[in-house]
Amino acid sequence: MSSADPPPEGRQEAEATGEFGLLSPGRAGSAVEAATGDRAFLTAMLDAEAALARAQAALGLVPAEAADAIGAVASADLFDVRALARDARAGGNPVIPLVAALTERAGTDAVHRGATSQDILDTAAMLVAARARRLILADVDRAIAALGALAAAHRDTPMAARTLTQHAVPTTFGLKAAGWRAQLTAAGDRLAALRLPAQLGGAGGTLAAFEKLSPQAGAGLALLAGYARELGLAEPALPWHASRVPVAELGSTLALVTGALGRIAVDVLVLCRTEIGELAEGGGGPSSAMPHKSNPVRATLVAAAARQAPALAAVLLGALAAEDERPAGAWHAEWQPLRELLRLTGGAARDTAELVERLIVRPDRMRENLHRTGGLLASERLAGALTPELGRDAARALLRDAAQLATRDGVPLADAVHATAPLPPSLSVERLRELTEPTHYTGAAGPLTDRALSDHPRRHEEDPRAAPPT
Repeated sequence: MSSADPPPEGRQEAEATGEFGLLSPGRAGSAVEAATGDRAFLTAMLDAEAALARAQAALGLVPAEAADAIGAVASADLFDVRALARDARAGGNPVIPLVAALTERAGTDAVHRGATSQDILDTAAMLVAARARRLILADVDRAIAALGALAAAHRDTPMAARTLTQHAVPTTFGLKAAGWRAQLTAAGDRLAALRLPAQLGGAGGTLAAFEKLSPQAGAGLALLAGYARELGLAEPALPWHASRVPVAELGSTLALVTGALGRIAVDVLVLCRTEIGELAEGGGGPSSAMPHKSNPVRATLVAAAARQAPALAAVLLGALAAEDERPAGAWHAEWQPLRELLRLTGGAARDTAELVERLIVRPDRMRENLHRTGGLLASERLAGALTPELGRDAARALLRDAAQLATRDGVPLADAVHATAPLPPSLSVERLRELTEPTHYTGAAGPLTDRALSDHPRRHEEDPRAAPPT
């Protein structure tokens, strides 16, 4: 079967390759998985070729009927993805066999005129990224909305803040959720604002072949502008064959988004521990061996994605060291890591949205854990009350000794302080107990939550430079 022959009826990409995401459950079945598959990349390459022909026809560089003929057959249904992949080995990229197959089907030599393989593949990557970005941001916005609701509902729900794995001072769950939301909003906005440019430069990035096709000066630059418009992508100032900033920046931003999602996941994983039990996943996953378990599977998958994303982004950053006017190996190395980053981010965004929309919050367990150390979480507040009476050094020494007594004997901090040293009447044991009540020492957690929620994240509006999904 040749690359130009259609695949058998009903044959699917995954069935042809045997690749269903068995070892990648975090992205399996997600909208972004489908939007970044081989078929999606083939569609994007065909879209790029058809857009190039239309833009050339608009400038009189190819006949209009040739552009129409190319557009009429630029459908992934008419090509065998697996045959193209196999034939790509000869030239090192899939554009070469695709151009041959598209030329055969269109019946015109106007296909790909003046372009180089990297023009089409880089542009296709940006198209795929633009289409996947819309899907990712939709789930990011779902998560942001759910986090805002959690923060508002639990503005004053006290819990223990933890630093270096230990109880530190009291905080509120509302402030924690507001922090998750703020970080995810900032990362999502970075992704939404990225310019995703088309690529067109010809053999050496000079647009020489396009200039040659027209008697009019400046035809190459006019074509570049028209090509970008046809695709709904940003117009680059220069061809970026060896300037891999657009891909590196995209990869870094995807890792940033996945990291923001991962922060939520790892916090949930800690707070879902049996011995903590302050949160639980709604509809957790089963264990293969222990019937009693309800595992936090969504948080687990998101955390796994966040741990993989930086290494993939590092490959894209490494490709910045690209030689000559077109590098050997640098842009080739980007293809799979970029696709995997899009998929990991898309799956993690979907799973996070589901996680926070169904998250079970247990205020009673938070309060129980808050009181677990008998007022030690409020030692900072108590130090502030003791210092004017005893002096800073004496107050700190007293609290150190009292904390050790409270921990050793399991008594409340107030009682331990009272038993450790004589205190003035103003610091009675009743007053000490009031000062060490953790729920009375949440500081500005409520107002900080209000301020975070008043800074409404803009919805990620449709980017006019991003091509719509196909």
